[in-house]
Amino acid sequence: MRPRFSIVTPSFRQLDWLRLCSASIADQAGVSIEHIVQDAGSGAEHEAWAGRWASEAPARAPGFSFRCISEKDAGMYDAVNRGLRQASGEILAYLNCDEQYLPGALAAVDLFFAAHPDVDVVFGDVVIVQGNGAYLCSREVLVPSQFHTQICHLGTLTAAMFFRRRVLDERQLFFDAAWRDNGDSVWVLDALRLGLRMAILRQFTSAFAETGENMNTKPNAIAEQVRLRESAPRWAQKLAPIWVLQHRLRRLFAGVYFPKKFRYSIYTTGHPEERQTFDVNRPTFLWAGRFVKPPKSSPA
Repeated sequence: MRPRFSIVTPSFRQLDWLRLCSASIADQAGVSIEHIVQDAGSGAEHEAWAGRWASEAPARAPGFSFRCISEKDAGMYDAVNRGLRQASGEILAYLNCDEQYLPGALAAVDLFFAAHPDVDVVFGDVVIVQGNGAYLCSREVLVPSQFHTQICHLGTLTAAMFFRRRVLDERQLFFDAAWRDNGDSVWVLDALRLGLRMAILRQFTSAFAETGENMNTKPNAIAEQVRLRESAPRWAQKLAPIWVLQHRLRRLFAGVYFPKKFRYSIYTTGHPEERQTFDVNRPTFLWAGRFVKPPKSSPA
C-alpha cells in the first residue's frame, strides 16, 4: 500500500543527529510514512544502526517504514533527488539530519492538503534550537516572492516544506544538483516560475538545530548567494532595498514580528529515546548572526 508521506534525508556521517531526525518521523501519529535515508557511505556503524532501525521501528510505530540506500552521490541535492526518485508517497518532503518534525506535524499537513486540493506546496513554521535543543528563535514564514528570494534570501526553510507528488510527476521539478548549498532557493524560484500554488500552514511543524556545522553560513554558500543574486536583472538588483522593505511589511501585516508563547517537544542528544518539552516564554523572531550579508561582487 502506498504511504501517504515520503520523507527523504540526505546523510553523511551524522548518525547522532540522524537518530533523532528519524525518531521524530517515526512517532508521527495518524499518517503512513516511509523514511528514505540517502547515505553517501557513512560506514559500518551507520549501516548497523540502519539495519536495526529498519526492523525495530515499524513494530514501535505502526504505519512507519524505513530504508537506507548507501551509495556515492554528487552532493546533498543529488542525494535528495535520488531519494525522491525512490519515493512512493503522495506528499513529499526532505528533512536534513539536524532537523526534526514536531508532534502532529504531518497529520496537520495532511489535513491542510486535503482541505486545499489546488495547493502544490505548503510551508510551515520552524523553531530554531541550539545543539542541546534549547530555544533560539522562531521562524514564522511567508509565501516566497521571486526577487526577495533571488536577491536577498529564502525566507522559508525546507525543514517545513511539503509538496505533492504531481510536482515531480507532472512538472519534473527536482533540485538542481549544480548548486551545493543554495539549491533550496533555486527550487523555490523554479516553482514560482512554473506557477505552482503555494500556501502557508501557520503552525510550527519542524525544528532546525543550529549546530555550528550548518552549510548556509559557509564560504561556498555565501558565494552561491552572490551568484544567485547576480542572475537577477540589473534593475531588480538595484531595487534590493525595495524587496527587503516589501518583505518586512508583509511580515509585519502577517503578525510574525509579535510571536506568542508556545512550547515544543523534540528529541535531544541527551535524551534520544524520548521527546523533551521546552516552554518558550519569551519568543523572538530574531535569528542573531544567522544571515551573513554577501559581498557586492563575485569573488575573483
